[in-house]
Amino acid sequence: MTETEFLLWVRGPALQIATIVFVLGIVARILQMVMLGRKANLAEARGSALAGGLRTMVTRSVPDKGTFQRSTFTIVSGYIFHIGLFVTIFLFAPHILLVDEVFGLSWPALPTPVVDATAVVTIITLLAVLIHRLKDPVMRFLSGFSDYLVWLVTFLPLLTGYIAFHRIGLSPTMLIALHILSVELLMVLFPFTKLMHTFSLFIARYYNGAIAGYKGVHS
Repeated sequence: MTETEFLLWVRGPALQIATIVFVLGIVARILQMVMLGRKANLAEARGSALAGGLRTMVTRSVPDKGTFQRSTFTIVSGYIFHIGLFVTIFLFAPHILLVDEVFGLSWPALPTPVVDATAVVTIITLLAVLIHRLKDPVMRFLSGFSDYLVWLVTFLPLLTGYIAFHRIGLSPTMLIALHILSVELLMVLFPFTKLMHTFSLFIARYYNGAIAGYKGVHS
């Protein structure tokens, strides 16, 4: 298979398979969570479940003072690489052009140097997160294969994208093919790993907040 044929396969059949697995996997996981249901609460309501759920979705996104002091590195690095991922995925002009081509949607992009610098910061932050996980005895004990797998499939698209943009090492055709392939690997594993927290996070926060709100207490 030539480099051009490999790129066509990656952009064609492989992308279609990855997209199907990604979409169906996420839908199945969300349906699984929703269909679990919960027992009817027979107690008298002392507050609003809706208000409690919505409030918790917001308040749990901002760490309290004590938590921030105990886990400063984890919280700060988490915000940095999550924001960095958002910027590099959704505010990079070539990515926006791809979305426009497929779905007919577009929005303003950030200047390329800004996105490039953000990608570098995000890559460094993810490396720092990995080193911290390996050095911290508690985190190392609690980490399993899936945690490192999630880190790897998150890191690879950033690294391959940066290398492809700067045309380091291989031919441009092979570099872009490897970048797309790394994204497809992320898409395939997304619904079946902790990456699913992208969707389940807010569902869980709403659920916990709704229970507390129904009881008239703040979560």
